[in-house]
Amino acid sequence: MNRALRAATMGVLFLSPVVLSACSAGQVTQTASQERDKTGAQGQVGEISVRQAELVNPRSGSYERGDDAELQVALVNGGTEADTLVGVDGEGFGSAEIESSGTGTSTGSRGSDGEIEIPAGTSVFVGSDEFTVTLTDLDEDLTSGQYIEVTFTFENAGEITLPLTVATSSEDGTRGEAFDFHEEERTAEEG
Repeated sequence: MNRALRAATMGVLFLSPVVLSACSAGQVTQTASQERDKTGAQGQVGEISVRQAELVNPRSGSYERGDDAELQVALVNGGTEADTLVGVDGEGFGSAEIESSGTGTSTGSRGSDGEIEIPAGTSVFVGSDEFTVTLTDLDEDLTSGQYIEVTFTFENAGEITLPLTVATSSEDGTRGEAFDFHEEERTAEEG
C-alpha cells in the first residue's frame, strides 16, 4: 500500500465513529419531550435570589386594561441574616399590594404591613395561600408571553428589576378550524 492510500484509510477509520454518531442527531431528541424545570424570570441581588417570577395566567386567558394581576415568585435568602421584601414597583400598573395571612405555616414570616420577611437560609413562595403580591390597575391588555418590568425592593439586598411574563395556561386549549391558505386562489379561478 502506498502512503497516500494508508493515510486516507486511517483518516476514514478515525473519523467514522464521529460521523456515525452524528447520523441520529436530530431524529429523536431527548429534550423534545422534556419540560423545562425553570420558568419565569430569575435574578439575584445581594444574598436574595428571585426565582420563577411571573404573572399568574388569568382564567379568561388574558388580562384586560384595569385588571389586577397576581405574582408568583420564589424568594430565596442565601445569606446569614434575614431580609425583607419592602416594595414592588414598576411601570404598566397602578400599585402593588403585598399581603400576608400571618398564619406562620411557611418558612417566611410576616413583616409589618406591606412587607414579607425572608429568614436567613430559607425560601418564601409568594402566590401561595400565605403570601400574595397583586399588581393593581394594569395600564394595558396582557396575554400569555407578554411582559412588564417589575422592580423588587429588599431592605438589605437592594433592588432588582425583572421582566415578568404572563404565564402560559396549564390547561389545553380547544383547537379551531384550520385556515385554508388556498381559498383565495380557488375563488379567483372560479370567478
